[in-house]
Order: sequence, then structure tokens, then C-alpha cells
Amino acid sequence: MATVSPEITSSHFQFWNWNRKQFRSFGAKATPYLLILPVILYYAFFWLRPVMVSIKGAFTGAEGQLTLQNFVMVANDPSFWPAVTNTTIIVIFSVTLEFILALGLALIINRKFAGSGFFLFIAMIPMALPAATVGAMWITGLTAHGWVNSLLLYLGILEEGQKIYWLAGGRATLLALIIILDAWTVIPSVMIILLAGLQNIPPETEEAGYVFGGSYFTVTRDITIPILQPTIQTAVILRLIAAIQIWMVIVLILGFSRMPVLVERIVYYHDELSNLDISFQMANGYTLIVSVVVSSVALLYLLVSGAFKKDVEAVK
Repeated sequence: MATVSPEITSSHFQFWNWNRKQFRSFGAKATPYLLILPVILYYAFFWLRPVMVSIKGAFTGAEGQLTLQNFVMVANDPSFWPAVTNTTIIVIFSVTLEFILALGLALIINRKFAGSGFFLFIAMIPMALPAATVGAMWITGLTAHGWVNSLLLYLGILEEGQKIYWLAGGRATLLALIIILDAWTVIPSVMIILLAGLQNIPPETEEAGYVFGGSYFTVTRDITIPILQPTIQTAVILRLIAAIQIWMVIVLILGFSRMPVLVERIVYYHDELSNLDISFQMANGYTLIVSVVVSSVALLYLLVSGAFKKDVEAVK
């Protein structure tokens, strides 16, 4: 009968044991990547691929040649600079107004007064409405015989036969109207983010401020807001991106071209003027410009807020 050398058996066992450990180590390292693989594939197909097609289209002429003429046409579009100006005004005033009001509401609700849960429910209603629903609701309300004038008449603010022509104002009036309507829609989502951050602050932290004689205003300014800084950065960045991309409410209420904004121009050339020879090139040119603007604004805000510096310090 053949015999097996003890040295060979021990060597094989050690080799098998080493391979098993290596496999387990590889599996432990690969598990996180395997878990996010479906998300990566989803974004690669439904996000990265359209982005690459748009970038290629932005540098491709009507005859398929590589060109920068698309951006020249966009810059010469009579609505381009008004769209840039309107978008900038909406972003600055809308984000500022929404952040201040959302922070105030979050601080109020976080005090957990009697009925705060019901107040939170009421405040969240606009967040549940799609943009198309918001536009349809306000276009029916802001007409001369809409429900807004009817409500004001019922409350005695307007006299019988008196009407306010909400949509007949100039550019400044319409911009203010759009900013107010956008704030009404978006404030709940910003408030929820800030409220979640507030509820993660340990109560002992703020109580210590009161023990040392701080007022509510002082504790909020010197303790609560600094701790809430990462949450504020997240809320502001998300809101900046969304404000730059506003278009549907404007189109539903005012139609195309009356108050041009950057994303509205994309939809305008892609859908309304799709029969023109340069429609596809104009839409792609506007798309790339909006993408660059969104990325630049987000990076600029992170630089100004010191988020990158904090990350570097955390790594050190």
C-alpha cells in the first residue's frame, strides 16, 4: 500500500489554508464593490451614457463635424443673456429666502411645542406636490378670475369687481412672483434636512450653553449653527443645484420665452423648436453650459464654506 509523506500532507494543508485565507480576504475587500455594482451599472447606463452623448453633441455640428460653432450660436441667441441673468437672480434670492425661512421653521419645530407634529405635517404638504401640479394650481389661481382673487374677495381684501392681474406685471414683478412660488414649494424639503440635523445635536450641548448664561439667540448662533454646518452645506448645495435647474413652473405659468432661464432654453429648443436644423445643437450647447454652471457653483460654494479644508484636516 502506498504511503503519503507527512511533509507533503502538511505542505498541501498549509497551501490550502493560505488560499482559503486569501480568498476570504479578497471576498471581504470585494463585497462593498459588489454591493454598489448595480448602482454603478444603473448610473453608467441611465446617467453617464446620456451625459457623454450630450457632451459629444455639444461639440458636433449639424453635418457631424467637430466644432465650437454651437456655443457661438448659443452666445448669439437673443435669449441667452436674459436667461443667464434671470437664473442668477432666481438662484441668489430664492436660495437665500428659502434657507432663512427653512432654518426658522426647523428651529421652531425642533422645540417640540404642543401641536408641532401637526404644524410639521402642514408645512410638508407643498413638498408632496409635483412641479406640474404646482404649476397647474397656480396658473388657475393667478388668472383674473382665479381662486387667489376669489379668496382675497372673500376675505374682504378686494372689493366687489376689483381684480389683481398677477401675470400682467413687468420682469421684476414676475421674477418676484416666481421666487415666492418656488420658495413655497421648496422650503419644506430644505426644512426637513435642517430639522434632521438639529435633532442629531445632543441636548446636553445646548443645555450647557444655557447653564453658562447664554440666551436662546446666543446658543443658537454660537453652538447650534456651527454644529449644524455640515447639514447646512448639504441643504444649500442641493438647493443651489435645484434653483439653477428651475423651469417647469415658469413654463406652466408664463409659457416659453416670456421669462427665459437656462434649462427652459434647453426644453424650448429640444421640444418647441425641434424642427429647426440647429435645434439639437442649441439644446446640447445649453445643456453643457448648464452642467458647467451647476458644477462650478457647487465647487465654489464648497471652497467658500471651507468644506474641502475640513476634509483635509479630518484626514490628517
